[in-house]
Amino acid sequence: MEKAFNSFLLTLLLLLYYVMASSAMTQTNITTDQLVLLALKSHIISDPFHFLDESWSLATSICHWIGVTCGSCHRRVKFLNLSNMTLTGRIPRDFGSLTFLVSLDLRRNNFQGNLPQEMACLRRLKFLRLSFNSFSGEVPSWFGFLHQLQVLSLRNNSFTGSIPSSFFSITKLETLDLTFNSLDGQFPKEIKGVENLRYFSLYGNNLIGSIPPSLMNASRLETLDLSRNSIKETFQKRSAIFTI
Repeated sequence: MEKAFNSFLLTLLLLLYYVMASSAMTQTNITTDQLVLLALKSHIISDPFHFLDESWSLATSICHWIGVTCGSCHRRVKFLNLSNMTLTGRIPRDFGSLTFLVSLDLRRNNFQGNLPQEMACLRRLKFLRLSFNSFSGEVPSWFGFLHQLQVLSLRNNSFTGSIPSSFFSITKLETLDLTFNSLDGQFPKEIKGVENLRYFSLYGNNLIGSIPPSLMNASRLETLDLSRNSIKETFQKRSAIFTI
């Protein structure tokens, strides 16, 4: 009887330890996400409608902050939607610590500067929408590390340089929109891993060269827009939605 009681007591203590450890870990993770979002807020130099000023407060849980959605299990930031808020600022390097982030939407603001390399740590990211901002610098090659990406929209920014070949290692990518940037150089000679690509737009850049036949491996491609570049057509269009 005593042996059974001791075994029960040991099991109970282990269970209590596990619960306390899990609680402490969750609290630490929530605090990490909170610090990252506060760092982002500190990099916002203009918030004319006071969206973040009034909502992003230590008085409330970050899961109730405007634009923030937490996961039901770990209570980590899973979705961040700050689109159409007329915000001006930069993304801080701390942003790479939002490791549970699945969707980031910053469309139609005035975010500026380079995208921090630390964002390559956002390995769960599936949807990245940064269109209609003022991001600059070369298009980051580290996008290729975000293997879960399905949608990548960088349209209407000021990105420069060539198209990183790493884009075409994101095999789950369905939408790639680089419309109206300042990309130049040769169109990639070889394109692989585009089997799931459905929408691909490079409209309004300064690219040269020819379209590689390997692009035809994108069997699900529905829209291809390469117009307003200096790209030569080297294969027969499959339909009217291919604009070159």
